[in-house]
Amino acid sequence: MACSRVFSDPPSKSIFKTFAVMLLSILASLYFLHCLTERCGTCMPTERRDAGPAEGFYASKLTDFGSVRRKRLLQKWTSTKPLNMRHHSLPQSVSAEDLPEIKADKRLFLSRVKLSNSLDVDLETGGSYFDTGKLSSLGEGSKKLPQAIIIGVKKGGTRALLEFLRVHPDIRAVGAEPHFFDRNYDNGLDWYRDLMPKTLEGQITMEKTPSYFVTREAPSRIYTMSRDTKLIVVVRDPVTRAISDYTQTLSKKPDIPTFESLTFKNRTTGLIDISWSAIQIGIYAKHLDNWLQFFPMSQILFVSGERLISDPAGELGRVQDFLGLKRIITDKHFYFNQTKGFPCLKKAEGSSKPHCLGKTKGRTHPNIDPEIVQRLRDFYRPFNMKFYQMTGRKFGWDD
Repeated sequence: MACSRVFSDPPSKSIFKTFAVMLLSILASLYFLHCLTERCGTCMPTERRDAGPAEGFYASKLTDFGSVRRKRLLQKWTSTKPLNMRHHSLPQSVSAEDLPEIKADKRLFLSRVKLSNSLDVDLETGGSYFDTGKLSSLGEGSKKLPQAIIIGVKKGGTRALLEFLRVHPDIRAVGAEPHFFDRNYDNGLDWYRDLMPKTLEGQITMEKTPSYFVTREAPSRIYTMSRDTKLIVVVRDPVTRAISDYTQTLSKKPDIPTFESLTFKNRTTGLIDISWSAIQIGIYAKHLDNWLQFFPMSQILFVSGERLISDPAGELGRVQDFLGLKRIITDKHFYFNQTKGFPCLKKAEGSSKPHCLGKTKGRTHPNIDPEIVQRLRDFYRPFNMKFYQMTGRKFGWDD
């Protein structure tokens, strides 16, 4: 009878009950530890761990993305009224064909805000921040005097350089030439500042007026505005530059004298007329002397007009380094236009379409007597040699 009570339950069933009880106890313990950890995590500081190489790489990419996207989008959606976006200095109404791209940018922005961690706001798809201008509380930027100026030279490639630089998200430039330091100085700095586009923190304001380089008063006036201003000069073979200068004038005034008659005071003696602006501008060493009275060479960057055509990304890299900016403009931004004979942007600032300079750029030069060209080369050679010594760079115009 006693034996029947002891073995009333089958052995397998008893083992199963024991196992089930142990399993439930373990699960209950794990759940308790989980709850305890969650509660303590809200009160205790989390140990900070340095990011490894991989984590640092992705974190930097997100930061880069955040800074670029933030500046582009803030200026697109807050600087003007709805559907009237402002790109740099020129107001531009948004056409119907631009709307899909703008909407796509908005969706991408909304999906990346938390990742970029550059905007401390809670945005929801379809929210009203873009519709009512609430992003303006984050800062629409302000107009500042330029920290960098492209001061020359005429027909050197200044327009191309400015258009290329405007692709950079940290550069904002006025489109038209202000001519403040040569023609409009009496209007005052407030007038000059008002011409500039609005910039956000960390962005550089720029303008370009090529005639500054040959204007005697310009260095002292810019120095008075700010002694820290960075100066950029695009230079080109002075002989080719002079012919290009003449070509531009000829397109506007077809009845002007020939290039030969303007070049020489006396054709027989071969005396060059340096009073003609097309010749005078190319005496770079003379003009640079004037600038070095106020600015050190470390604040002046000379860009090769020839290399701006043959290697635009290389020259843009030097400019970005000079301005203290990250090298964002690279080879991928350019393609070579065989018809025009110079590089164009695959995607210009504020557009999704390829962009080349206008019809006034890349004009066909008139045929000039080779003897005249050689005489000009002989005239410029000593000035070029001095310019190479002053800048520490050989531009290869006399090779």
